[in-house]
Amino acid sequence: MNVRPLIPPFMLAALLAAGAAAGASLKPVEHETVTPAFAHAIPNIPGKVITAAVVNYKPGGKSISHRHGSAFVVAYVLSGSIRSQLEGGEAKVYHPGESWTEAPGAHHLVSDNASATQPASLLAIFITDSGNTKLVTYDTP
Repeated sequence: MNVRPLIPPFMLAALLAAGAAAGASLKPVEHETVTPAFAHAIPNIPGKVITAAVVNYKPGGKSISHRHGSAFVVAYVLSGSIRSQLEGGEAKVYHPGESWTEAPGAHHLVSDNASATQPASLLAIFITDSGNTKLVTYDTP
């Protein structure tokens, strides 16, 4: 079955970058760069969308704490070592091929490159309602 993207690829980057003032984007923050990968409707789950982005961290790079709203998130480490901690849990370092999940509404306290000398990257996959562009809301310092 050929599944058409919910959003044309050239629009995906603009959508993910739009709305920074409202905290609605995957905006690069503090040594982190985010590259949209894809967005597709899920044909057997009407009203749901799967969206992904590659997050790259420079050595010692990190994200500020954040939430992913109503999205269910799967993070998969592509390279390097990523330290992650959700509220109520312990910090853990993940290596290439390892993954973790985040329930809707989870508070992601720590997300950073565990190495001060090597870059790291992960694939962030979001499952959310169609039309939901508020994939990340960063905490206010």
